[in-house]
Amino acid sequence: MLKKITTEKAPAAIGPYSQAIVAGNFLFASGQIPINPENGEVEAEGIEAQAEQVMKNVGAILEAAGTDYANVVKTTCFLADMADFAAFNGVYEKYFTEKPARSCVAVKALPKNVLCEVEVIAALED
Repeated sequence: MLKKITTEKAPAAIGPYSQAIVAGNFLFASGQIPINPENGEVEAEGIEAQAEQVMKNVGAILEAAGTDYANVVKTTCFLADMADFAAFNGVYEKYFTEKPARSCVAVKALPKNVLCEVEVIAALED
């Protein structure tokens, strides 16, 4: 049985998808971009500020599912420019202290022309 996770503390889905889905003991969160959930706008400029907003959005979804960053087992990170890799990592490592498995790729473009996007898979407690 699948359970949808929704929170107003993270941006609403901007397409036909859910913020996150729980399947069994795992949370599968959709990619989060640096949208301010209070107004639906991308306000952050620069990779560090955008990465911080992304992490806040990811954290809100984790919290809504009853988990946190320590239980994330896999992340997929998308960067608009691989030149931002080191700066992105500087923000990323503050949140993902347990060092989950990760893929990080550069892509041609991201929604709303943002600089980064992060999706996560997290383990849930029984």
